[in-house]
This record gives sequence, structure tokens and C-alpha cells, in this order.
Amino acid sequence: MPNIAESEFFFTSSEGKTPIHARVWEPDCDLNGVVQIAHGICEYIGRYEGFARYLASKGFVVVGNDHLGHGQSVLSEDRLGYFADYDGWYHVVDDVEELRRRTHEKYPDIPYFIFGHSMGSFVVRTWLARHPQSRVSGAIICGTGQPPAPIVAGGRLACDADMLKNGPTHRSEAIYNLAFGEYNKRTEQRTPYDWLTRDEAVVDKYAADPLCTFIPTSSLFRDMMFGLGIIASRSALARMRADTPVLLISGEADPVGGYGMQAAKVYSMFVKAGLRDVAYKFYPEARHELLNEINRDEVYADILDWLFKKLD
Repeated sequence: MPNIAESEFFFTSSEGKTPIHARVWEPDCDLNGVVQIAHGICEYIGRYEGFARYLASKGFVVVGNDHLGHGQSVLSEDRLGYFADYDGWYHVVDDVEELRRRTHEKYPDIPYFIFGHSMGSFVVRTWLARHPQSRVSGAIICGTGQPPAPIVAGGRLACDADMLKNGPTHRSEAIYNLAFGEYNKRTEQRTPYDWLTRDEAVVDKYAADPLCTFIPTSSLFRDMMFGLGIIASRSALARMRADTPVLLISGEADPVGGYGMQAAKVYSMFVKAGLRDVAYKFYPEARHELLNEINRDEVYADILDWLFKKLD
């Protein structure tokens, strides 16, 4: 078992002022590749430490950053859950590219993979279209979905209306409930977060973490709706590299993936866009956070098996 060195650093966001917090897990062995992680909404890269250490123990350097307005990538308390004054979604995506660029410069000769969960999956899907020149050996899309276009458009209108009335940093419980309120209806509702995973210890830790339980700003929700519109567009899909291998994984009890339906839709979108190597696996009864599910060992092993198959 290799020793794993953990480190952290900051770089300036593409919006020009916020320090972006990044973490690195590096094993002291011959390296197989790099895996970069893009986390979801209302969380931060530190929640991926177990998965990162697992991959590092198998010879992968793992890197990831707290997105704008998340974790330690905030200028002030009122900026928690806020991306940027303008072009927030693109700044988040471009910060992911900046971390990739920096990491690739340090490890130029080993395969590079990118992993996105939930909102991070939307970020990675945008990144695939926005930075096709930045070739990777594969992309893993976890916990993704694609709401119908009228739902996305309606969400943007609701956010715009709230921002016009209350300002971009307003935290609207109504919009928060519109985004997440339906997610817990098929679970036991022990807490508001049971839809995340069947592992009650993970749910309780999440529920006690103020860096997870905040209400995001209306502008962040608006920016995310903007991103969802982009990744469904034919032009964005056409810009993705057809030779990028993609693994799409989802829980069949994940409401973000439409209980399998929306995740399957994303698979079809990728195939129709001409991507030549798209695989998928849906896990029965698993909820949203596959990396924190009670069958996480199976998920980890499946991801590792796919990574080894895609090594150049």
C-alpha cells in the first residue's frame, strides 16, 4: 500500500478575485494516471476524501477544487452559495480547466481523467464542450440528469424574478424548495437529505455540516439553469470530442437522474452526438451519492476497472 501525501493550495478564479481552494492526493508509487473531481452543489471537495484515497492507493493522483461559493472558495460569508456577478457558470467551468491545466503541467506524461458528480456532472459536461482542445483519457459522469427544457426555462424565469425583486445574493426558500423539494418524497424522510444515500451516518454528517446545508443564492440557481440549457443544446453536444470515452453511472433511486430516466436520456444524447465510446451502469435501489452509498465498494471497483481499461 503506497503512502499518500495530501496537500492543498489556492489559485485565483477566472472571475479575478476569489481564491479557489484545491486539494491533491498523491501516492508515492509509480503513477497510473490523474483523476480530477468536480463536486456537486452544497458540498466541497473534502467530502471526496475516501474516494480520493482509494484511487490514490491504486496509483492515481487525485485533484479537485471547491467551486466558487463553496467550501473554502468564498470571499465572505455572504458569498457562500454565490458564483459571480457575471458569467458565473462559465467561471466555475473555467476554474476546472485551470486546475486541469496546472495539474497536467505537473504530470504531462500520464493519462488524465475527469469525474463530475451532480452539479459537477453538469460542469464536466459543459467543460467537454467548452474546452474540447483539452483532451482527456476519459470522463466519468455521476449522478447526472437533464430536466425537460420547459422546466429549465421556468427555473431561470423564477430566479430572474427573485433577483429583480431581492437582488442576486438573496436566498429564496421558495426556489430552494422548487429545486430540491420533490427529491425526498420517495424516501423515508427521516431528514430532509435522505434522498442522498441509504447510509444514515453519511446523511447525518451532511445534515450537521453548515457547508452543506446552506440555501444557495438565486443567482447560483439561475447560473445552474443556464448551464443545464447549454449542455442540452445541439451546438454544445457537437463540440464535444467524439473520441473521449465516457462512463455514466447513476442510482436507479436517484431523483436527480429521474430515477434512471433522465440519466438514460443523457446517455442517448451523448450517443446521438457521435461519441464513440459511451458506457453506462445504473445501480438498483442506489440514491444520489453513489460514492457514499451502502454499496460504495462496488461503485469504487467499477470505476477503477473502467479507468484501467482506458489507460493509454
